[in-house]
Amino acid sequence: MLFSKPITLVHKPFTAEREPLVCTPLVGATEDAIQRELAAILPKQPDLLEWRVDFFSGIADSDRVVALSRTLQQQTDIPILFTRRSIREGGQPIPLNEAQVFALYAAVCGAGGVDLFDYELSVEPSYFRQAVALAKDTGCRLVASYHNFQETPDAATLIAKFVAMEQAGADVAKIAVMPKELRDVLTLLDATLTARNTIALPIISMAMGAYGSLTRLFGWMFGSSVSFAVGESSSAPGQIPIEQLNTVVAILQQALKGQ
Repeated sequence: MLFSKPITLVHKPFTAEREPLVCTPLVGATEDAIQRELAAILPKQPDLLEWRVDFFSGIADSDRVVALSRTLQQQTDIPILFTRRSIREGGQPIPLNEAQVFALYAAVCGAGGVDLFDYELSVEPSYFRQAVALAKDTGCRLVASYHNFQETPDAATLIAKFVAMEQAGADVAKIAVMPKELRDVLTLLDATLTARNTIALPIISMAMGAYGSLTRLFGWMFGSSVSFAVGESSSAPGQIPIEQLNTVVAILQQALKGQ
């Protein structure tokens, strides 16, 4: 029995069919730092790598970013998710405006350097429409995202975000929120379960911080297709080491056999 919807890729399919898919971030500031991260992460066998390019010091040099994306593709069969997280949604400051950010996405996706890209639903609608077209033209899957580092909106608001992502043309819908109390974790899980049964897209959801770590361990049971875990360095509060995540997931899956 699958609890979440599978994510299908065009260029580099996932080598394993498992639930949840485990994604670990690359957050190095230089090529050498990213290579060191990759060397430490690959033996841990995640299903997905997220390159958080807003941490990369060379982000303003499109040729440099494209070259590194190609290098990463050549070094591993693990699919790569390309992400610029904006300051408004918890990312690092970068010297690019939105038009330049989208041009970077277009260059990297057009060069075949990545398999998915994350674009925030909060961008100006014209840019998001261009992102939808970019995904169709290049075969890169578009992950629409919403991050709230201040609070957890109510379930109705979160469900509406998921629906809006599907209506906007995304391939995957992602939400991350910050819980202030344990009840907020329940809100996120409830919204995920409802959205799983409401929209056709695969869903990625998580709560952040200490309470939120619970969702990284068993959010897949409520419909989240991916869990983010630390391979070398974390990219968000509440991420736990990939080894610990794998252990807990294995225990839960064994307990659920026969259901």
